[in-house]
Amino acid sequence: SITAEDLPQDAETFSKQKIPYVEVDVLKCFDDILRNVLSGTAVFFVDGYDAALCMDCRSYPARGVDEPDKDKSLRGSRDGFVETIVFNTALMRRRIRDPHLIMEMTEAGQSSRTDIAVCYMSDRVDEELLNIKSRIEKLEVDDLRMNQQSLAEALFKRKWFNPFPKFKFTERPDTAAACLLEGKVVILVDNAPSAMILPTSILDMIEEANDYYFPTLTGMYLKISRTLITIATVFFTPLYLFYMQNPQWLPGVFSFVMVRDQINLPLIWQFLLLELSIDGLRLAAMNTPTMLSTPL
Repeated sequence: SITAEDLPQDAETFSKQKIPYVEVDVLKCFDDILRNVLSGTAVFFVDGYDAALCMDCRSYPARGVDEPDKDKSLRGSRDGFVETIVFNTALMRRRIRDPHLIMEMTEAGQSSRTDIAVCYMSDRVDEELLNIKSRIEKLEVDDLRMNQQSLAEALFKRKWFNPFPKFKFTERPDTAAACLLEGKVVILVDNAPSAMILPTSILDMIEEANDYYFPTLTGMYLKISRTLITIATVFFTPLYLFYMQNPQWLPGVFSFVMVRDQINLPLIWQFLLLELSIDGLRLAAMNTPTMLSTPL
């Protein structure tokens, strides 16, 4: 018990001398106090002090840091980001034990007040990239209902006809740590099991962790092959359709690809129906219960 005579003069001294706990903050702003109460922390008010004492005794519900299904690696670590931002920052600090690693916490959304961590290496990052933190703080949005996607749409308004992403997303902590060491900025959003990396390019989008876990020659082969396959995926179908509509421009070496039989449906509609069928199969596979997937 603490008597009135034992009370220190201010709240800062009281938190250091009388509260045997690590995560204790002294808050004077009522908005910060209200935000902490709504976040689940315990706030103590002591008569005579002009500040409140905030104790973070929360235990965060989280799933295991298993390897993500869509970003697997043949070698390397088998952990992945989860929906709890505290765990995600710990996964990166475990890999980068450097005092230059800075993780600045902020929030966005008047209603949701979603926690956001802006991570960068202070000795390697481009100073112009750090303006992203002030842009996040100035956002006038009600909530981030779709987590990172809502943040991306609020930061960079993209045109409806642009299908390319403006950020690189990764669910692997080793990939995020490697990007930090390259001088990039990583943004973590609470309730999102992935990290946003900027700046990025088309070549960054097709990178994989396997490129770095193999020898140099093998890694270069994987990068080149993936680049060629990406180009072929984007351009070969319209190029094939172009030559089928203009057979006089098709080189004689590739004459075997010509459609010579009479068809009742134009080739472009066949491609569109095939694309729609593939999307239908994908949706069916996503919504089919596990116990029915094998019989089907």
